[in-house]
Amino acid sequence: MTAFLRTRRLSRTLKTRADVEAWQAERITAWLRETVAAAPFYRGRRIEKLDDLPVVDKSVLMAAFEKFNRAGVTREEGWRAVESGRPPKGYSVGASTGTSGNRGLFVISHAERYEWLGVIVAKLLPGFPLEKARIALILPLNTALYGAVNRTGRLRLRFFDLRRGVATLTPEVVAFRPDTIIAPPTVLRWLAEHDRSLRPKRLFSSAEVLDPIDRDIVEARYDIRLREIYMATEGLLATSCAHGTLHLAEDVVHFELEPVPESDLVSPIVSDFTRETQAMARYRMNDLLRLKNDACLCGSPLRAVAEVVGRSDDIFVLSRAGGEGSIPVTPDVLRNAILNADRRIADFRLAQTGRRTLSLTLPKDLLAETVEAACAALSNLLRNMGAEARIAAVQQDLPPPTVKLRRVERRWRAEET
Repeated sequence: MTAFLRTRRLSRTLKTRADVEAWQAERITAWLRETVAAAPFYRGRRIEKLDDLPVVDKSVLMAAFEKFNRAGVTREEGWRAVESGRPPKGYSVGASTGTSGNRGLFVISHAERYEWLGVIVAKLLPGFPLEKARIALILPLNTALYGAVNRTGRLRLRFFDLRRGVATLTPEVVAFRPDTIIAPPTVLRWLAEHDRSLRPKRLFSSAEVLDPIDRDIVEARYDIRLREIYMATEGLLATSCAHGTLHLAEDVVHFELEPVPESDLVSPIVSDFTRETQAMARYRMNDLLRLKNDACLCGSPLRAVAEVVGRSDDIFVLSRAGGEGSIPVTPDVLRNAILNADRRIADFRLAQTGRRTLSLTLPKDLLAETVEAACAALSNLLRNMGAEARIAAVQQDLPPPTVKLRRVERRWRAEET
């Protein structure tokens, strides 16, 4: 309840960027002294401010996992706890889905589970605690975080394992009668297209990039605004306000936003100053964000995100036409080229399979002229950027998702050749 009340209070008292920065400075100073300095990885360092810490990433964290958590849980012990469901006493251990092929671990105390719950409930459910909520959580991986929800008495959460398939889960979701659904956007879209009985009051997209084609279908079916939750192994990173704008959770996380070369995007380095068991300090993520240039109508001083674009490891690296070197192409640019080629394109998959080869998959029911238009749009985009690539297009059924969907995916790596 402490975290819930604090989050609600901060939503009223943080009115300017100066207020946000002052709040962060106060909390970070204590966190550096009490949590970060106590983690074995940082012992012996002089730590007075965040800049005194090195930037770390998943490979560094996983290579020395026991040095980043005060519980002394090793990477091997963490994986055994995830697989057996028997965490160390007093702690919970969770893992990411690992859709990029590199899964991450986290360890938290039971108190931190309720810290997370208080923050997210305060941000997502404005009517709580006066209003109850029945929450259907449809994701490819359950974690100990979600179990804390049902301890409140006013919330009822049920987890639905997406790995079983959305078609299999749908009757169970309907029978649960949720008023709130949290799921990847492609799952929400599948429900919108195949079920007519669900009547949710609130919808939240999570775990995947929210593409306009999915948003439009979901909002048209349910006639409510689709909001977003941006969350990862690294913690709760952003939530949408009532106006639908995604705001960084700067009341619990400090963000350093690095510009991505040759784009208007940024990539976050996060420091979660609510974490006490595992130090998540200056942790470089591989996500790509586009910040919103104008202020949100809600008046929040928390920085607004126009779009979570994708991952930096899905930036295509293509050969420069007629010359040496390569050209990076971000996922949003490729996605927009395909969708703008023909309004009949409502789904696709695009993969870089080689230095000069792309694979485009489109639904079977599209006309040949639509496929040709998509290929032409991609070709024109790359030509104008000075890149060179052959595009192989195929048409086939695009099945409903069972794990996180990446419509744009770089499968080829230069070091593999």
